[in-house]
Amino acid sequence: MELTSRSVSRTAIVSTALAAALGATLLVTTAANAATTLGGAAAQTGRYFGAAIAAGKLGDSTYVNILNREFSMVTAENEMKWDATEPNRGQFNYTNGDRVLNQALNNGKRVRGHALLWHQQQPGWAQGLSGSTLRSAAINHVTQVATHYRGKVYAWDVVNEAFADGSSGGRRDSNLQRTGNDWIEAAFRAARAADPGAKLCYNDYNTDGINAKSTGVYNMVRDFKSRGVPIDCVGLQSHLTNSPPGDYQANIQRFADLGVDVQITELDIAGSNQANGFAAVTKACLAVARCTGITVWGIRDSDSWRTGENPLLFDGSGNKKAAYTSVLNALNAGGTTVPGGDPGTTTTTTTTTTTPPDPGSGDCTASVSLNAWNGGFVATVKVAAGSSALNGWKVTTSLPSGTTVTGSWSASRSGDTGTVTWSNVDYNGSVAAGGSTEFGFQGTGSGDGLSPTCAAA
Repeated sequence: MELTSRSVSRTAIVSTALAAALGATLLVTTAANAATTLGGAAAQTGRYFGAAIAAGKLGDSTYVNILNREFSMVTAENEMKWDATEPNRGQFNYTNGDRVLNQALNNGKRVRGHALLWHQQQPGWAQGLSGSTLRSAAINHVTQVATHYRGKVYAWDVVNEAFADGSSGGRRDSNLQRTGNDWIEAAFRAARAADPGAKLCYNDYNTDGINAKSTGVYNMVRDFKSRGVPIDCVGLQSHLTNSPPGDYQANIQRFADLGVDVQITELDIAGSNQANGFAAVTKACLAVARCTGITVWGIRDSDSWRTGENPLLFDGSGNKKAAYTSVLNALNAGGTTVPGGDPGTTTTTTTTTTTPPDPGSGDCTASVSLNAWNGGFVATVKVAAGSSALNGWKVTTSLPSGTTVTGSWSASRSGDTGTVTWSNVDYNGSVAAGGSTEFGFQGTGSGDGLSPTCAAA
């Protein structure tokens, strides 16, 4: 995603065949277990739902409240790019990138890193380099930034927008490309060495359907996989008008069939058919087990780079739009589970355990909705205040032997196995008398017998 405008894919309305295929593959979640936030609803199938944010807007309470409530993944719009993190050669500045990272981690969210190398938004000193000098500087940049965020970032867009538009399916000419055709491979190898735990992604726009450009990316990924070049995922930006292309799901599936995850990384949709378009994208992702998450590029329409097109899920005042409801409903309808689950054996059970109320002392109860499959589960825990308001809460769960928490949202936790204590984060500690909030977590193993208990903090 760049700061200046560029051509946005104008694509056809989703075909009837796509809608039929989606309807045939989706699993159903009962209304009683429907989540009330985008992140919580996505987590029911092991996926994330994220937003790109700007450090400069973290002082806006409406913006931050929506971010903290709705999203389980965060991407820095510009704060982790080359010009921001290495303004002078060899002198690194992580202030704003760390601000975005800490905002996410302190509120129970994960982070996608964006982007290590891109032909745009290079610092001026890098723009003046070429050949082996530029190659050395670029690989050092990848190494230093990925090392700084080692163990803290879920995935990196290692290389962004390296393929040309048009019918050639070839690489984009840039100063990076002119250092040698292996520059992308070199960047991925350097990123893996710097942070072995992060998923490494290639990210691009106008690759949403099966076309020359997306096929060029496909051929590169296939080559990388055949030669052992470390690549874990492909990002489809999905800057759309009205609807995704009719072969959107088929394109996601063909990348997944190469053995990589697919992530929708910069979704925004303008036009009069916006709500249906957002639903179609969401359903297509849910239909492919290796489509692991969706990120919208901004929170409110007023935050969007597509000025005047109103392409996001919240209006400028922070109100939910029809597109928001269409996405939430699609997520709650369910879909395939991400790798590690078994879509054919998905079951949903609900258990409820409450702590004895102590009227007038800030009592609380906890109940859990469990979406389980063979080898894993997602638990959504509802914390309800009793006769007095809560100013903080703690929930304790007892995990069966062999069960491990692999991710969580909207709560801080102590430990990953055995007895795990969960506590509120800054935006959901205050719960009015009779009101409720929720958090969730994903795990491997069995989710049976969690038996949550709640206490006022």
